[in-house]
Amino acid sequence: MKGFFKTFGAALLAFVVGSVVMWLIAMFVFAGFAAGLTAAFSPKGMVSTSGEVLVINFENGIVDSPENRYGSFDMNTMTMDVSNTVLEVANALQVAAVDPKIKGVYINITGNGTMSYGNLEELRNELVKFKNSGKFIVAYDEVYSQPAYWLSSVADKVLIHPEGMLDWKGVSANVMFYKGLLDRLGVEVEVFRHGTFKSAVEPYIMEGMSPSNRIQMETIVNSMWDVMVGDVAASRGISADKLKAYADNLVIGNPEDALECGLVDGVVYEDQAMGMIEALCRGKEIKNSNVSGTGDVSMVSLGDYATAHALGIYNYKAKNKVAIIYADGQIVDGESYNGAVGGATLASQIAQARMDDSIKAVVLRVNSPGGSALASDVIWREMELCREKKPVIVSMGGVAASGGYYISSPADVILADRTTQTGSIGVFGLLLNLEKTFEDKLGITFDVAKTGPVADMGNMTRTMTLKERSFIQQNVEDIYSTFVEHVAAGRNMTFEEVDKIGQGRVWLGVEAENNGLVDGFGGLADAVSLAVDRSGIASDYGICEILPQQNSFGALMSMLFANVSAASDAGLKDELGDVFVHYSRLKNMIENNGGVMAMMPYTIEFR
Repeated sequence: MKGFFKTFGAALLAFVVGSVVMWLIAMFVFAGFAAGLTAAFSPKGMVSTSGEVLVINFENGIVDSPENRYGSFDMNTMTMDVSNTVLEVANALQVAAVDPKIKGVYINITGNGTMSYGNLEELRNELVKFKNSGKFIVAYDEVYSQPAYWLSSVADKVLIHPEGMLDWKGVSANVMFYKGLLDRLGVEVEVFRHGTFKSAVEPYIMEGMSPSNRIQMETIVNSMWDVMVGDVAASRGISADKLKAYADNLVIGNPEDALECGLVDGVVYEDQAMGMIEALCRGKEIKNSNVSGTGDVSMVSLGDYATAHALGIYNYKAKNKVAIIYADGQIVDGESYNGAVGGATLASQIAQARMDDSIKAVVLRVNSPGGSALASDVIWREMELCREKKPVIVSMGGVAASGGYYISSPADVILADRTTQTGSIGVFGLLLNLEKTFEDKLGITFDVAKTGPVADMGNMTRTMTLKERSFIQQNVEDIYSTFVEHVAAGRNMTFEEVDKIGQGRVWLGVEAENNGLVDGFGGLADAVSLAVDRSGIASDYGICEILPQQNSFGALMSMLFANVSAASDAGLKDELGDVFVHYSRLKNMIENNGGVMAMMPYTIEFR
């Protein structure tokens, strides 16, 4: 533990004092990046799609927007790992359902591709639709994590290695508190917030959850568990009560337990699983898991298949179009950059869609924990103007909370995944006083010349006065009131109704539908279908994406330095592990320098 505090503290102090730009790493990565451009930018129609079975192995991740598809750089091979978008994946499964060459789907999750719970849910829902084609789905793995089993349970046959493992114990979400660490570093935290549940600041000022935050977190994990259990129960024909009892009592200890309890259909080796898949491809009936066969089946990865068919999604020359715009990342003031949604940039994209008469409807895909309250309001205004001219549908991804909900609220219809983290209608400000840190740890002191007593308000090297605290708190109250008023107008609710479910509380999509924050469940493809229906263009339409405008050199540099940043953070990630996300969040708050934020308390990762 001592080593952990030393490492985390060193990282934090290094950021406070200043960081060195890693140009050598940039040049090192550039060579591999350039080498990977051929694959990354190859014509999508050139990817091979020959195969009888579509393989889902998580070799590639699933992202929300094309802008963030180039976020993974393999330092070992010096190549780019290109993710597919959720729309491309949905389209691929829809195409595969009617493709005579594709006989079925094989789920074998062995890759390192990442995706949010929302995107995982949308993939599972598309697989449910795929089953309606009459084609088979087989799942096999050596070790099933809970999310992997949740996805795989949709299969007709779920198979497991004889010495494998199936994790089935329930859902938890850990919250890390580092008040003690900040105390050791001499960091004093100034907090301003509105919202009983606006717990974004709690890790900095408390050593455990407040009673209200505990209620919030327990509700979220229980709702998440109910979604997973409900889906598995429906797919496997096992009651939800039994499934929960299996988890609570740690009944699933080995593959034979999983077989006996009905969670899997066979305990086999991979070659046996491939024999079953070969039999299914040849139209043979499978009565048990002891199926002989060579396993000689041609396969195509979901990533390659999705990439090959991606161009079929879009039609920029159509007379009538539905525009898809992405809000994927933290909301910041000004222009967008890799992983961040700039208020000015996104507002400009929405304005472009509003003024283009060929665009009959707009779908905004939101995957954002929020961020700058000011930038959120800039986007909100353009959403309002756009809705006055044409239908606007919001499709929520894994997270659409706080500022992410702020910008969603004007939409005609809001669709979410059941596992979407949303709501969090509340605002906060946080300012760090580093005077003792600099003086006691570094021997640095400060002095100031100023025109008046508050000219240096917000300076991180002195304590705030009561008057300054009151000023910022009033700003927080005003922004919260505006936030609630916007939501009330957009959702046809009263101020009091929104305030009751607001107060900074995070809701999952299943709860948000009940309290009126969203209108229903569905993925991005469903949102596009709804937009087509609302605009009355079903007989003749195309889909287009409106992305931030960048010249070729700017796009190249953006992708390059996004990966340079990832490379430079790799050492810290290795040292800090799960704590890295907290360090990054604290760094962002320091950079915000006390500005009022409409942002989720923290990114909730389920285990």
